[in-house]
Amino acid sequence: MRPVRAIFVAPMALLLTVGSFFLASPAGAQTVNYVALGDSYSAGVGAGNYDSSSGDCSRSENAYPQLWANQNGPSSFSFVACSGAKTGDVLNTQLSAVNASTNLISLTIGGNDAGFASTMEACVLEGTSACESAVSTAEQYAENTLPGQLNQLYAAIRAKAPSAQVVVLGYPELYQIDGDCLFGIGDTSRSAINGAADVLDNVIQQAAAQAGFTYVDVRSAFSGHEICDDDSWLNSTTFPIDESYHPTADGQQYGYLPVFSAAA
Repeated sequence: MRPVRAIFVAPMALLLTVGSFFLASPAGAQTVNYVALGDSYSAGVGAGNYDSSSGDCSRSENAYPQLWANQNGPSSFSFVACSGAKTGDVLNTQLSAVNASTNLISLTIGGNDAGFASTMEACVLEGTSACESAVSTAEQYAENTLPGQLNQLYAAIRAKAPSAQVVVLGYPELYQIDGDCLFGIGDTSRSAINGAADVLDNVIQQAAAQAGFTYVDVRSAFSGHEICDDDSWLNSTTFPIDESYHPTADGQQYGYLPVFSAAA
């Protein structure tokens, strides 16, 4: 009887091994061709560890697109996000990385169009009244001019990559009001800056929905980790100055990466 049992067990072991192989293989696995577009928030400015070959674009090894690519091993990965980029820059210089085989795209854009840098400069250097005026100007631009620019860009992305999943990520509120900051701008200016982020995010969300793209709101991810919080994931005024008011390495890893991973 023992030889018969051995003959029976061997095929069963083989079947279990084969079955385990198929169970371990991801169902519906597909080739992922990923392109990361956008501005400094996608490039990873403020997160350090910059790729020297990216020059003034300051693409960081700690940026959420690079971290996602490291974790998921896409078949192809083009990281073309660039510091200072506006919608026109994505349209004219970055979009060449996208083609019909691209099936995953990430993007942060719109902050520079609305004058993020000049608004922060006014708020930090020129006082509360100038800050509120600059914020008002930025909000008017975001509400009245930016939608058309986003619509044009989103249409061009869809035309170049008809089947791609496009994930548009927003911007965090920068400040915790009544936080631990003893110096710098006051809470009135901080509240105004946060309000501008809300206006910008709402405009981007509406344009993304109209284009049929996935919008990801990062404000809740950064809640409790704003500037003036004990565990901030955002740089305050720092040197080099262009890293100011951008996510740190923790902000990229724990703020942007999880919400993008959940949507991708």
